Amino acid sequence: MTAASFAPPYTDVDRLVPAMRSEGCAVLSATSVCAWACVEAAALDALRADWDTLEPDEYLKDGGRYRRRRHACFVVEGDAMAPVPHRPHWQPVEYNALHGGMERWFAPMHAQTIAAPAWHALITALARLASAVRGPQPWFVEAHQFRIDTTDGIGRPTPEGAHRDGVDLVAVFLIDRAGIKGGETRVFAADGPSGQRFTLTEPWSLLLLDDARMIHESTPIQPLDAGGHRDTLVVTCRAGAFQGEGVA
Repeated sequence: MTAASFAPPYTDVDRLVPAMRSEGCAVLSATSVCAWACVEAAALDALRADWDTLEPDEYLKDGGRYRRRRHACFVVEGDAMAPVPHRPHWQPVEYNALHGGMERWFAPMHAQTIAAPAWHALITALARLASAVRGPQPWFVEAHQFRIDTTDGIGRPTPEGAHRDGVDLVAVFLIDRAGIKGGETRVFAADGPSGQRFTLTEPWSLLLLDDARMIHESTPIQPLDAGGHRDTLVVTCRAGAFQGEGVA
């Protein structure tokens, strides 16, 4: 029997901030992302070639070879986005029991991507949303480009399981999915039993989460065709500092 696939519960752009404040999550269609971030669809699509040049993730503790990624960090205040020198990604074990507590140095994002006007539009739009929910302030932003593939028969988008990230805002853009089944998004309230499940299929559709209030995961993917993969862009906004700053 084929598992049911549930359509994303899209939020209207004019309800985005109220939805984030009241419900702690929202999902935007690709058209809504373009309207919200004031960016053309063609400019976003021009960024997608990056996902064919991601580097292997050498830190997977489950022994898998299914994840490739690149990473970059920024400080955003208002409409000003400043890249910071390449730095490791770090999470405490309280938020990532599998890979927490260690510095992970991933390949940097391409300079031409960071310089693209469409990239600036996306990152500053996310920072504005974080300020609308949490109050205006500088935001410490981490961006992760992921490809999960099915080379070994199964790929795990969230090998750490259902989790929070230890930040203020989490954004998960679907970039592409090809030749796979699975990859269902699951979102749960951190303080209760309510939750929802759906499958993102539209390139540049977007899941937004108030990380303090919501737990999330994506189910494993399996191949339907050779070369099956799922590409995402995950961006987090955190107040105060990057995770791991000051950690010896």
